Amino acid sequence: MKSRENLVRLKQFQVNEKRRQLAQLEMMIAEFERKATELDLQIAAEEKKAGIEDINHFAYPTFAKAARQRRDNLLASQGDLVAQKKAGESALAEAEAELGKAELLENRDMKIRDVAENPRAMIG
Repeated sequence: MKSRENLVRLKQFQVNEKRRQLAQLEMMIAEFERKATELDLQIAAEEKKAGIEDINHFAYPTFAKAARQRRDNLLASQGDLVAQKKAGESALAEAEAELGKAELLENRDMKIRDVAENPRAMIG
């Protein structure tokens, strides 16, 4: 029953693809975290150099304001990626369950085929 074999291969491909997508999301989340941390350090250094930590102060460094905005954007994007990752984890679990069902059907078909090809093996 070739169709079942193809179904199992398709489901395995889907599981592998979802795992790859999750790994990509995890790498992007980590990269955004790293960049946000770097920006935090740059902001702190700029504030220390200027001697001003109050964002609303008229002399607050422009570079620090821009870095804060960029960091905030990165963190917002990171939050979006975390939500995508959770959805991806759910999709992966569903794909793994479908793969398991397809493998069970394939195994059942193989047993039926074996019995049909060699009925004496069942008796002995």
